[in-house]
Amino acid sequence: MIYLWAFIVGGAICVIGQLMFDVGKLTPAHTMSTFVVVGAIIDGFGWYEPLIDFAGAGMTVPITSFGNSLVHGALTELQTTGWIGVISGIFKVTSAGISAAIIFSFLAALIIRPKG
Repeated sequence: MIYLWAFIVGGAICVIGQLMFDVGKLTPAHTMSTFVVVGAIIDGFGWYEPLIDFAGAGMTVPITSFGNSLVHGALTELQTTGWIGVISGIFKVTSAGISAAIIFSFLAALIIRPKG
């Protein structure tokens, strides 16, 4: 059943994104930023973990999970080390993903030549 809910929830997030493109005429950057902020807000209310338990990969794979990771890391480190932990917590949780994006983008830029 978890596969069905992951498909439905992840698919619903994709449908919302497509509607933001088509109906709302938003750019990909605006759409991604909106999803990150929405994921952060949902985690701020404490609702993201129950959604992960319910939908599994349907909630952990989309870009909303990045917003969740930002807030989750910040709040965890806030409780552990105080206000300075807000900054360090954000980077502690998301640094692997950010580093991978930079490295793979660089490698892709070396291999793929844009058409002029």
